[in-house]
Amino acid sequence: KLLGEMGFKVYRLSIAWSRIFPNGDELVPNEAGLKFYDDIFDECAKYGIEPLVTMSHYEPPLEFARKYNGWYDRRAIDFFVRYVDVITKRYKNKVKYWLTFNEIDSIIRHPFMTGGLIESRFKPEEFEEVCFQAMHHQFVASALATKVTHDNIPDAKVGCMLTKLTYYPYTCKPEDVLEAQQRMRSIYCFSDTQVHGEYPAYLLSMYKNKGFNINMTEEDLRIMKEYPVDFISFSYYQSRCASADPSRGMTDGNVVKSVKNPYLETSDWGWQIDPLGLRITLNYLYDRYQKPLFIVENGLGAKDTIEEDGSILDDYRIDYLRKHIKAMKDAIDDGVDLIGYMTWGCIDLVAASTGEMSKRYGFIYVDKDDQGNGTLERRKKKSFNWYKQVIASNGERLD
Repeated sequence: KLLGEMGFKVYRLSIAWSRIFPNGDELVPNEAGLKFYDDIFDECAKYGIEPLVTMSHYEPPLEFARKYNGWYDRRAIDFFVRYVDVITKRYKNKVKYWLTFNEIDSIIRHPFMTGGLIESRFKPEEFEEVCFQAMHHQFVASALATKVTHDNIPDAKVGCMLTKLTYYPYTCKPEDVLEAQQRMRSIYCFSDTQVHGEYPAYLLSMYKNKGFNINMTEEDLRIMKEYPVDFISFSYYQSRCASADPSRGMTDGNVVKSVKNPYLETSDWGWQIDPLGLRITLNYLYDRYQKPLFIVENGLGAKDTIEEDGSILDDYRIDYLRKHIKAMKDAIDDGVDLIGYMTWGCIDLVAASTGEMSKRYGFIYVDKDDQGNGTLERRKKKSFNWYKQVIASNGERLD
């Protein structure tokens, strides 16, 4: 109701695979889980809010991880495709925009959370190869999910989703430039594969140089090529610096550690604030792919204080978002095809990076502390009415 009052046009959520197939491998879906999302989508429709649904967002079923070693097992492809077929048929009249895997690149950083990979089951020296094998299975599953979604919902749009880690060379020293390029490739390889439908040469060379034997069939490669994504979505919170010099000082608090940029401000949690980096990022991605882009996460985690009169004056959040929205408009003026922008997260929630409630992102304050105490009462922040006018003016009114 509060999001409807703000005028939200789109709301991003994920369907938990385990609500529909609790163990991942069942033949018959859980009706109670399907009904749960029917109710959510109907509530969105009541307020004119379009759902953007992520099919898998850090939630492979636990039994799927235990029994099959998660996405390392090739059978995961069939399990996932069955799940996608069920949800896209069920919600074909309620959901048009879909994302396959949230931050698919994070399987390298968070292999259990993203891929259901239990590291202790594998030899340490083989685990990196295991992650890339699981990633291959996700690529094939993502392509098939795109096919199934289009079959079931002809006018649907299906996108990939990346953690957009834009790296600057710390200096113009060629070694730093090369380091930044290599870091960028480590992210681009995920979108390159899903957008172009084939592995980039630099990733295949990495496999060869490391002696990896990634099992992939000709049929896998055909499927990947035949069913690329319709658009590219990504999260953007900050830029990073890269240096070949290991003695450079690192930023605090980032999920991905990087060299500190002396030209940027820093949030309470050590995340560097770079609105211009969003414009640079959008230009990089559109130059590379020439496909529509969708910013599905952007926001500031900050400590909010309730004033004596009950207000929450989060001008720092307004300032952060204003500058990023302005950068977004500049990128559109640069020629970028940008189909949407979404903040993270519109209502306060537990911060995934630190497990804290006190690291707040929302326009709506939720009465809950880091120990789980609170009433869950909702309270509008100053940014609530500010963002309401931003939506109403399609980003033209940022004052």
